[in-house]
Amino acid sequence: LNSLRFHLAFEWGGAGAMQHLVCAVLAVAMTLRTVGAVELTKETWDEAVAGKTVFVKFQAQWCDLCKRMKPDWDKLITAYKGDQQTLIADVDCTATGKSLCEQVSIRSYPSIKYGDPSDLQDYKGGRDFASLKMFADALGPHCSPLNLEVCDEDQKKLIEEFKAMNSRKRLEMITSKESEIKNIETDFEAARTALQKEWGLAKKTKETDVAMLQEEVGLDLLRLVHEHEAKVGL
Repeated sequence: LNSLRFHLAFEWGGAGAMQHLVCAVLAVAMTLRTVGAVELTKETWDEAVAGKTVFVKFQAQWCDLCKRMKPDWDKLITAYKGDQQTLIADVDCTATGKSLCEQVSIRSYPSIKYGDPSDLQDYKGGRDFASLKMFADALGPHCSPLNLEVCDEDQKKLIEEFKAMNSRKRLEMITSKESEIKNIETDFEAARTALQKEWGLAKKTKETDVAMLQEEVGLDLLRLVHEHEAKVGL
C-alpha cells in the first residue's frame, strides 16, 4: 500500500510531490516518536524544574528494563502534561542527558528519583502505571526557598539561618554531611559483601556435609529400599 501511495504521488505530482510526501511521512514519524516525551538535559533542567516537585526516570537506550517501562512511563508523562506543581520527565543518560546523569551520580538503569529538584530521593515503588500514578498523585510541593508557603515555622527559620551563611560555609556543611552519608553507604556495602561471602561459604559447607552424609549411610538406597518394602508389604 505504501508503495502504491508513493507511485500515485509521483505520477500525479511528479518528483516535487514525491519529495513533499516523503517529508510529511518523516515529520509524522518524528511526531509520533516524541509525543508526550519530556526529556531533560543539564541545560534545560533548571528552567523545567523551577518551583516543581519532580518524578524523573534516568535511563539508557540499551536498557531492557527501561524499554519495558516506557509505555507506562509515557502514559504517566501524558497524564501530568501541563501540571503546575509536578513534573514527570525522562533523562537519557546515553545521549543528551549524559552530563546531567553524571551530576546526579546515576549508577544503574533505570534510576527513578523524586522530590525537590535540589534534593532528589530514590523511588523504590512499583514500576507499573497504577503504582507510578498513585505515587505521583501523592507528591506535592516540598518546603524550599521557592515554596515557603508549604514550610512550617521551624523550616522557615532554618532557611533563614542557611541564607545568612556565606556560600563557602554552606558548601562546607553540604560536603561534610554528604561525606558522612557516603561513609555510611560504604560501610553498608562492605557489611553486605562480607555477609554474602559468609553465606556463600556456609552454603558450600552445607552442600558438602549433606553429600558426605548421604554417601556415608547410603541414604538414597535406604529410601528406595524403604519405599519398595512398604509396597511389598501391601
